Amino acid sequence: MGIEFVEAGAERVVGRMPVEGNTQPYGLLHGGASVVLAETLGSVGAAIHAGPDRIAVGIEINATHHRSATSGFVTGVATRSHGGRTLATYDIEITDEQGRRVCTSRLTCILRDR
Repeated sequence: MGIEFVEAGAERVVGRMPVEGNTQPYGLLHGGASVVLAETLGSVGAAIHAGPDRIAVGIEINATHHRSATSGFVTGVATRSHGGRTLATYDIEITDEQGRRVCTSRLTCILRDR
């Protein structure tokens, strides 16, 4: 997938992913690739929030695809909207290099003991 992390913390995780190599047959960024980026960023934030003795497991994700991307990179920003003891939820906004929203996603992870 080629995901690169730019920033990682419990409140916010930022990463980017190339469009090339992550396209569907029409040359557009595959919607599933956007979801992979969203879940990766949100899961990392949830794992940091959970702490070293716990794990974060995704239990629900949704995505709305607003526009296509055909080249360059897309950047995802996952922002924690809820951080409890048993659940963590992140809102993820994915944009193209011109700052246009490509996808909006939300991920909820359950936090469990190891």
